[in-house]
Parts: sequence; C-alpha cells; structure tokens
Amino acid sequence: MSDAVLIMVIIMLGLLFLKVPVYIAVLAASAYYFVVTPSVNEIIFAQQVIGGVESIALLAIPFFVAAGIFMNYTGVTKRIMTTTFILTGRMNGGLAQVNILLSTLMGGLSGSSLADAAMQCKLLVPSMEKHGYSKSFSTVLTAASGMIVPLIPPSVGMIIYGSITNTSIGKLFIAGIGPGLLLCVTMMVMVRKMSINRGYTPIRETKITFKEKIIAIKPAFFPMLLPIIIIGGIRIGAFTATEAGAVAIIYALILGLFYKELRLKDLMKGSKETIGTATSIMLIVAAASTLSWILTKERIPQNLTAWLVNTIENKYMFLFVVNIFLLIVGMFIEGNASMIVLAPLLAPVAIAYGIDPIHFGMIYVFNSAIGAFSPPMGTLMFVTTGITKCSTKDFMREAIPFYILFAIDLILLTYFPIFSTFLVELFY
Repeated sequence: MSDAVLIMVIIMLGLLFLKVPVYIAVLAASAYYFVVTPSVNEIIFAQQVIGGVESIALLAIPFFVAAGIFMNYTGVTKRIMTTTFILTGRMNGGLAQVNILLSTLMGGLSGSSLADAAMQCKLLVPSMEKHGYSKSFSTVLTAASGMIVPLIPPSVGMIIYGSITNTSIGKLFIAGIGPGLLLCVTMMVMVRKMSINRGYTPIRETKITFKEKIIAIKPAFFPMLLPIIIIGGIRIGAFTATEAGAVAIIYALILGLFYKELRLKDLMKGSKETIGTATSIMLIVAAASTLSWILTKERIPQNLTAWLVNTIENKYMFLFVVNIFLLIVGMFIEGNASMIVLAPLLAPVAIAYGIDPIHFGMIYVFNSAIGAFSPPMGTLMFVTTGITKCSTKDFMREAIPFYILFAIDLILLTYFPIFSTFLVELFY
C-alpha cells in the first residue's frame, strides 16, 4: 500500500469519526489521492464521480424509495397494522409481537429500516407504554425489529451491495427472505418468553374466529402482493430488478387511487421526500465509485485476497474473522458507508475461498443490520432513542438478550448457507 493510499484512508476514517457526511469524507479522501499522485490525471476523478451513478441498476434505488414513501401516504401502514393486531392479539406480549410482525411485513414495502423504526416509535411505542411495557424494552424492540427491514426485499442495501460487487440483485432479493424470516421468528419466540416472565399480557383473550382472520387479512392483501409481484416478475423475466422499482411505484399509486387516500398534496410531498433520500444515497454511491477505482488501481483487493488466502487456512475461519471485523466496524460506521468501502475488498476474497457470493452478501447485510443496532454510533439506536427519549444506558442494558439472539442467528446464517441459498436454488 502506497503512502498516498494510507494517508487517504486515514483522512477518510478521520472525517467519518467526526461525523462529516459520508460522501464528503470519501470524496475528500479520494481528491487527496488524485492531487498527490502525479501519474494520475485529475480528470479521472470527475469521470468516476459522474460515471459511478450512471449504472442502470442504480435506478432501482430512487424507484423503491419512492414506492415505499408513497405506500405510507396511501394508508397501507395503517391497514397492515390492523392486520397484525388481530393475527398476534392472543400471543403473550401481543403489542410486542405486533411490532415485530409489522416490521417484517413493512420490510417488503418500505425498504428503509430507519423510516420503519421512526414510524413505529410514533405509532406503537406510546401504546406499548400504556399497556405496561417499559420505555426501554419498547424502544429496544422497535430498533431490533427495524433490523428485519434491510433483509426483506426490496432492500436498498442489497441494491447497493449488488451494484458494487456485480452480484445479481434479483437473487439477493430472493435470498433475503430466509434471513428475514429467521430473524422474525426467533425474535418472536424470545419476546414471547420475555413477555411471560415480565407479565406482558396478550391484547385479547378470546379466540380469533376464521371470519375475523379473513377480515384482518383483507385490508393488507393487495399491499402484501407487492413483494410477490417484484420477485415473481424478476424470476419469470417480465422485468429486471431496476424495472421492478418502476412497477412498485405504479402499484403504490394504484393503491392510493383504490383506497382514495393519496391526494395531490401527498404526491408532491412524497416526491420531495424521495428526491432528498435518493440524492443522499446516490451521492454516497458516486463517491464509492471513485474510491473503488483507486483501490483497484493500487491492486488492494488482489493483494488483500492473496494475503488472506495465505494467512487463513479455511473459509470457516475466514467467515469468523469477517464477522468479528464487520461487527466492530458497524459499531462506528453506518452500514452503507462501510459497505461501499469494504464490500469490493471482501467479496472477491470470499469467492476465492469458494463461498457463494449470494450467501456472503446476506452475511454482510446481516452484519450491517446488527451494526445499526449497536452503540456507540448505531443509527437505529439513535433514531429510536431520539424519538422515545430513552437513555442510551437503559437501551444498552435492555438490549443484552437481543445481542445474544443476534449472535446465534448470525452463526446460523454464516455456517448454514441453506438459510440464504435455498430459495435462490429453488427459484433459479
């Protein structure tokens, strides 16, 4: 590694720790490299920044962001919440189970864990506190359930990962269903046991009749068709993952007209939110493109691959080391930011060890989700505690059982590829 690259990395990490916006930190570090390296033409810097966002695949990001935002304005969230209330009402810790199931179902619509967590903090946490749940438990659970969102397709994180590692986004979408359901089911089981121990009672005692179940599912039926349409359409070749984003927007607008809740004012407001969110993501991708060019020119991925393959004997130890490394990185750097720097480095190494690229992608996304939940800089932790006014100390103390659960799930996902690859092999 040259001195210019070493200083570039130090500049970038320093700016990230100072909470400078990710794209500025990466661009500033990359600009330094171009300035101090005489053999590289500065024009390439501009070419890489502009060319980095010209990929057709990246159009899926603003499309799915828009679809998720428009879904919120069509009353979909309210209808799905009603469904989850009835389906989980008789479970111990009924409202807590609603929280988890709502995140799982909304993950297939919003694609944004922060948006989902913020929404549930406002809608569910006050109700949970009124029913006797502690503020810290309600906050931690909301942040933990938000981790399911980036695993359920469509996921912005998967789109970014697929784009920068040349991995099939369609296959990543399908692969995410297994890990998402694994986290959902194990979390519901643990919360049930915790609720019994703490006396968190069900929402209702009477048995749910078949007619009530049908009535509960009916409002959420059409919204929940969206993930099926996306995955099914990609699989049969009706449209690509990028075109699926456009289909999702059209479907969201149709639902808005069908439910008669999407007004022109909401459409304009949603478009404005889409522009702001998508722009911030695309700026990060543009910066990442420049950084990836520098790393490739300096042969960092190739050298790292050779070093790791010669140092670590087998893929199982490699996966163990990667998990520890990514968990530590995730505690300090936002998931998408670490992904654009580390994924192009680690993905080729994983392939060299014979690890399925789809499987490794799921491991990476899951680690990023855990990082978002973890102090000191976890975004999910900050968003939820900021809204509910729960102290970080109480959050960390309440989160201990969840960290144990996440560690178990991560081990299962890492060393049993079937959770990631079964549906992919079945569909393809």
